[in-house]
Amino acid sequence: MSRPATDRTGTERGREVLPGSPTPLGAVWDGTGTNFALWSAGAHAVDLCLFDTDGTEHRSRLEETTHQVWHGRVPGVGPGQRYGYRVHGPYDPAAGLRHNPAKLLLDPYARAVDGELSLDPALFGYPGDAVDSTTRDDRDSAPYVPRGVVVHDPFPWDGDRPLRTPWSDTVIYEVHVKGATATHPDVPPHLRGTYAGLAHPAFVEHLQALGVSAVELLPVHHFVSEPHLLRRGLTNYWGYNTLGYFAPHAAYSSSGSGGGQVTEFKTMVKELHAAGIEVILDVVYNHTAEGDHTGPTLSFKGIDNGGYYRLDGGNRSRYTDYTGCGNTLDVRRPAVLALLMDSLRYWVTEMHVDGFRFDLASALARSMHDVDRLSAFFDVVHQDPVVSTVKLIAEPWDVGPGGYQVGNFPPPWTEWNGQYRDTVRDVWSGAHVGVRDLAYRLTGSSDLYRSDGRRPFASVNFVTAHDGFPMRDLVTYEQKLNEANGEDNRDGESHNRGWNCGVEGPTDDPEVRALRDRQVRNLLTTLLVSTGVPMLTAGDELGRTQRGNNNAYCQDNELSWIDWAEVDGDLRAFVSRLVRLRRSAPVLRQEAFFEGHEIPGTGGTRDLAWFAPDGGQLSTQAWFDTGLQTLGMYLDGRGIRHRDAHGRPVVDDSYLVQLHAGPEPVTVRLPGPPWADGYELVVSTEYATGAPPETTIVAPGQVELPGRCVWLLRVLRRP
Repeated sequence: MSRPATDRTGTERGREVLPGSPTPLGAVWDGTGTNFALWSAGAHAVDLCLFDTDGTEHRSRLEETTHQVWHGRVPGVGPGQRYGYRVHGPYDPAAGLRHNPAKLLLDPYARAVDGELSLDPALFGYPGDAVDSTTRDDRDSAPYVPRGVVVHDPFPWDGDRPLRTPWSDTVIYEVHVKGATATHPDVPPHLRGTYAGLAHPAFVEHLQALGVSAVELLPVHHFVSEPHLLRRGLTNYWGYNTLGYFAPHAAYSSSGSGGGQVTEFKTMVKELHAAGIEVILDVVYNHTAEGDHTGPTLSFKGIDNGGYYRLDGGNRSRYTDYTGCGNTLDVRRPAVLALLMDSLRYWVTEMHVDGFRFDLASALARSMHDVDRLSAFFDVVHQDPVVSTVKLIAEPWDVGPGGYQVGNFPPPWTEWNGQYRDTVRDVWSGAHVGVRDLAYRLTGSSDLYRSDGRRPFASVNFVTAHDGFPMRDLVTYEQKLNEANGEDNRDGESHNRGWNCGVEGPTDDPEVRALRDRQVRNLLTTLLVSTGVPMLTAGDELGRTQRGNNNAYCQDNELSWIDWAEVDGDLRAFVSRLVRLRRSAPVLRQEAFFEGHEIPGTGGTRDLAWFAPDGGQLSTQAWFDTGLQTLGMYLDGRGIRHRDAHGRPVVDDSYLVQLHAGPEPVTVRLPGPPWADGYELVVSTEYATGAPPETTIVAPGQVELPGRCVWLLRVLRRP
């Protein structure tokens, strides 16, 4: 057989391409060949590029187009084949057109990605510094960009399926795949920082001991680093720079990038499910890795720039940027909306994930400019028989006008509750904000979520997240220290609502260190006794620090990774104790909002009551007293308003939570009958593990609360 001819570009002409099918999009192996299908409304021609193991490129023209989908079937091509596209068409940035066949483009539907992104001038569609030039750059980008991989993975799920843990039973653990095990001594070195490392028994046992029910993984869709980071010798660690919405990030695979990452990801999900732990993905459908008009041409920009992105109506060479990342995907367009929904369904049906947290979700909800609760994206999600059944969490803001939408997403969405974070931080940092807003946050934020029929678990409560100070730093630093990011400390939030306990940064002062330890316990206790869905940030339970960096998105090193050599064992025991107490106490995780009504047959107690330090119920004047720093919250377990699966009323113990954010001890009066005949102190933040040294029974009446402390008291009643 003769060797194929070589065309004038130095690549070899490809194989014969049969007509194939326009559906499904992507590269699909049928047992004897692979069908390739790519949507582009503006293309004049599309070349399929297949790569040998030595990098030799074979180009074949896709001659068939159906409803703006370019397609063809190549016999003999199967799993493991590397491929990409070159799209021919006009290059006119002023008109929003950026086609350039010199740029190898990643298939948006690629199931796996192989190869690194290397910074080179050939990545960019324009020549030199001429960003707005009408002359396109003709340097070949193929040596510097990743390629798609044809994947066929008949994984043995053995009956595994998404877990569907009820929201009221959910405790989320936000974690980075690499950072979780990069330094873990009990994970084999070749598995550290990988999907297999996250599923290793050493880490799974930590999750089980902690008592969490779900991991929320920072982005695992394949991503690349921004050119401005690569120029500074840094990389994007967090991963909010997606390039492939169907492909597990290749660098997190211990088995290489030839498609093995798909099997390894599925194995991780299966192992976590076997341990009773859900997998939620943090997904970035609001923008892509191609950035603004100065960014590289890697995929969407070269396939159909105006079809995928929201362009500035006054200057179509620029992008409408609601994300702060240079571009915004145009979810108003059917092809883009289909891409998102196809991706979501794929991760549920093929990868068995249990839900999604949508980064900058407000950007997805914009029909024209304002955030629109009735946008096509919401409509399609709500009616989808697959996506509508899993957990859906919105980060309810973006950087555009009116983008802060906490409380405004429709059912069945839940939301990261930024108001919860801000209120709890303010209270414990000593800000004089009173207790009125705190009461809403402790009880599920009914002011935000009740009016549209949602329940308390619409509120995902958190004090820290990947973005910002970890818990230890929140009580250690008031000023950010982000110089290592190379942006002259201009990046990151400047108003962190934290308190350094009187000394900035690390100290050997035992009193300051003890106070910081207690403040961490106060913040965590507040989080875990609040109605709603608590989210813990990985490492907070171990005392992790970022040494004052509150924007470590580009720090792929020990600054960001969990340091398993420096673990606060008492703090880990404290968090585990609280999580398990919460998961065993229905009154702390109610499915309906409190009513404040009297409970029949109890002598006058209510499902929820608020007590002032003098033992009386809080007055109207006290609710508006910004100097009040002490609050008693009474939760009656006989007033729970949901039933179990058999229709029986749920009845639980009753609890009194006493929070005191003031610096000095305070005398409070614990209410007596009919509220309680006595109390058992089950958690106190004055103790390192939260457990009093011995069983502590407290009689109604006056007691002294230590300064800056939380007590959780179980109500005792005479038979």
